[in-house]
Amino acid sequence: MSYKPIFDKYKTIAVYGMSTNPMKPSNYVPAFLESAGYTIIPINPAAQEIDGKKAYPKISDVPVLIEILDVFRPSEQALDVVKEAVERKTAKGDINVIWLQEGIINDEAKKLAEENGIEFVQDRCMKKEYQSL
Repeated sequence: MSYKPIFDKYKTIAVYGMSTNPMKPSNYVPAFLESAGYTIIPINPAAQEIDGKKAYPKISDVPVLIEILDVFRPSEQALDVVKEAVERKTAKGDINVIWLQEGIINDEAKKLAEENGIEFVQDRCMKKEYQSL
């Protein structure tokens, strides 16, 4: 499957679980995507700021449009993240894609997202997929 349509259509990515540690994929993957021209919005309740960008504690706190929600949380937490994203979509009408990073799989979360009109990708790295295009 090609993810090119997602990368071409959407440019604003909120990163749920973005890390302050540059050695972690949850930091260097968003940094790579930003260098490729995407707008990155960190979501991390433990950080005020990540890489010079204001970090928000929850999805609902993000004041700007979210097109892609990139998720760096364990598989068992993905359903709660998707529930929060669905609440946001219902309230604001954004969040077109939820992307669970490599190694993160939750079929219940997938079902909930798709039932609410959100495109869903799981167990794929956004950086690797972008580089393969």
